[in-house]
Amino acid sequence: MGLGIETRHRIARRAAVEIKNGMIVNLGIGIPTLVADYIEKDLHIMLHTENGILGMGGSPEEGSEDGNLSNAGGYPVSIQPGASYFDSATAFGIIRKGLLDVTILGALEVSEKGDIANWIVPGKRVPGMGGAIDLAQKAKKVIILMNHTDKYGNPKIVSNCSLPLTVREGADMIITEKAVFHCEEGKLYLREIMSPYTVEDVIQTTGASIVVNEQISVFQ
Repeated sequence: MGLGIETRHRIARRAAVEIKNGMIVNLGIGIPTLVADYIEKDLHIMLHTENGILGMGGSPEEGSEDGNLSNAGGYPVSIQPGASYFDSATAFGIIRKGLLDVTILGALEVSEKGDIANWIVPGKRVPGMGGAIDLAQKAKKVIILMNHTDKYGNPKIVSNCSLPLTVREGADMIITEKAVFHCEEGKLYLREIMSPYTVEDVIQTTGASIVVNEQISVFQ
């Protein structure tokens, strides 16, 4: 089953907590695009897009959209004072130089070692992998936002990915509608659950080995 709008926004709100003052951040397509609306207003951060903006803002008010301003997914965005525009080659130069503090991406599967599969389902037509490989390899911190299970109820957090990999051991955090995990030294640590789920709910619907912290916090 797909996630409801409210749940998608709660995942985005939790991800925004990881963004700190002074960071340069890239937001992927899907749930990650929602994160821009939950970043604290007093933080001095710069949002980067693969299509050539540094200083992107959140969603514009309805009726004030600019057809020339969009994120990498093609959705309307606003810009912050001091924003700059450039071509995709420069945008990817910023990524490949390792200048991004955080990238927040969606995924189809993530393994307990942090392997990420997020660009293709075999047999499905896609336009290409986009910037996924560059972002997942070069950003200083990689946060994955996704459903805990697929539409058939199968775990998306697994021991080993069955789908083609984007990058090996690239994920630092995974945030789903049920929990927040940290990937460290080849292990998956459960440090936080999302209300109203329980630790047992998370264990039963995760297809990977989990190290459960002694103290688990709850995100409302």
